[in-house]
Amino acid sequence: MNDMDKLKRTPLYDAHVRAGGRMVPFSGWEMPVQYTGILEEHLHTRSAVGIFDICHMGEFVLSGPNAFSDVDRLVTCDMSGLVPGKCKYGFLLNEDACMIDDLIVFRTGIEEIMLVVNAGTISGDADWIKRRISRGTVFNDISAGTAKIDIQGPLAPSVMDRYFEANISSELKRFNFKIIEKEGERGIISATGYTGEKGYELFIPSRNAESSWEKLLSYENVKPAGLGARDSLRLEMGYPLYGHDIDPTHTPFEAGLMRFVDMKKDFIGRKKLADEEKSGAARVLTGFIADSRRSAREGFVVKKDGKDIGVVTSGVFSPCLKKGIGLFYIDRAYSGENTQVVLSGGNVEISAVVNKPPFVR
Repeated sequence: MNDMDKLKRTPLYDAHVRAGGRMVPFSGWEMPVQYTGILEEHLHTRSAVGIFDICHMGEFVLSGPNAFSDVDRLVTCDMSGLVPGKCKYGFLLNEDACMIDDLIVFRTGIEEIMLVVNAGTISGDADWIKRRISRGTVFNDISAGTAKIDIQGPLAPSVMDRYFEANISSELKRFNFKIIEKEGERGIISATGYTGEKGYELFIPSRNAESSWEKLLSYENVKPAGLGARDSLRLEMGYPLYGHDIDPTHTPFEAGLMRFVDMKKDFIGRKKLADEEKSGAARVLTGFIADSRRSAREGFVVKKDGKDIGVVTSGVFSPCLKKGIGLFYIDRAYSGENTQVVLSGGNVEISAVVNKPPFVR
């Protein structure tokens, strides 16, 4: 048995193979990295519509009279205005204020919350949460039965209107969602996105994933996009990826993500985070733009005047800028805009400048 035989497959696996998707391991899953090519899929999403298989992500539902207050204590985001139909991005922190995961919180009812978590952290997140909720709060992992398809690009609103045969796009503002019914099945359509484009996410029963995927592909200007394009699209916006740019060894303060932390409320890790805000962080996460088309990879050392000042966490060629871009943790003293640095990996050295993302607006 080879390593690929041990990987899980989403309900869209057969559709990817039929479309010529090149399948690779990702967070324990066999996923398409590309179909016709990363560059083409990236630019098509920026100009029309790309659809992405995100069925590997995890979904938890917490319900009961204390579900809201339980989640409020677990996550960093401001929950005060989170009424049914709204969602927010935040973090699960440990007692040292380091990021166990990043997630999106959906208020699906007065006494019900849905959490969308990363694929590689489903088991750990579930255990962490279940050990910290009230006795009367019911925890339900619905990941296996839930498919998630992302529809991203400037033409996505018209595609969604056509798919639902309703004016969905004008009703749905960013970080809002609707509980919908399609083909007699309950689902959710949200407007969060990971590309910087207009976009939507469908949460539907896994048994309906393939038919919905093929229906979306039947529309003009809609093409499938793989993990490669998803990575280059999110990096052009400077969005962090869990397990690379954010992880259990870094805090939201180090990662420059305190806008997703409500320091006015109590949550696990708050005290340590408050202490770090006072003392400062030795290294911070920011971005870089290379002087050439070459892109540094994760693990490249960042140097200034021959001194090791940081490490690259994500890097890619930007199809829009035609240059290498990425994110890195560097010594705070060198994190100012336009600071010239060298990214070094093996025999490769790439000149770059510090540039706070987003890189493409």
